[in-house]
Amino acid sequence: MIQELIVTTQNSVGVAHLAPMGIHRVGEDIIILPFRPSTTLNNLLETKVAVLNYCDDVRIFAGCLTGRRNWSLVAADLIKGQVIAGTLAHTELELLRVEDDPTRPKLFCKAVHTVNHAPFKGFNRAQYSVLEAAILISRLDWLPLEKIEAEIHYLRIGLEKTAGERELEAWSWIMAVIDQFKAKATV
Repeated sequence: MIQELIVTTQNSVGVAHLAPMGIHRVGEDIIILPFRPSTTLNNLLETKVAVLNYCDDVRIFAGCLTGRRNWSLVAADLIKGQVIAGTLAHTELELLRVEDDPTRPKLFCKAVHTVNHAPFKGFNRAQYSVLEAAILISRLDWLPLEKIEAEIHYLRIGLEKTAGERELEAWSWIMAVIDQFKAKATV
C-alpha cells in the first residue's frame, strides 16, 4: 500500500525539510523511496530519522511543490526531528537499512512512536483533486503536457463541486506552476 503524506527530515544541524511523498507499507515495514538527488535522502542517511505527517491540509502538499515550505513545526517526541504543527497524526521513524539504487534507493524504516492529535473527518473531492494535481506538477518534466492538461480538466470537476478556501488556494498555486511551465515551453 502507498500512502501520500508529508515526510519531515532534518540535517545534523537541525535544518528541517518537508517533502510530499508516497511511502510504502509492507507489513510492519515502512519504505521511503526518495529519488536521487534529494534533501530527504541526504537527511535520512545523515540522521537516520524521519517523521511521517498525516495531514488533511492540502495546502501543505501543494505548497511544498510550489516553493511554499515555511510551515510551522514542533519538536518530535522521541527522535531528533520535527512534526508539522496542526497535523492530524504523526509517526516517528528510525532508519533500519538501505537497499541502494542509483536512481531511487529503498530506505527501510521502523515506527518508534505514533501520536494521534486530532480526528480525521474525511477528505472531500477537492482535496483529492489538489493531491493529484500536486503529483502531476511533480512530473511536469516527465509527462506529456496534453496528459497533464487532460488530468487537470477532469480534476477541476471535483474541485469546483466541493472546494473550500484551502483547496482553492492550493489549486491556484498549482495552476500558476503549470502556467509558468507552459509559458516556458512556448518560448
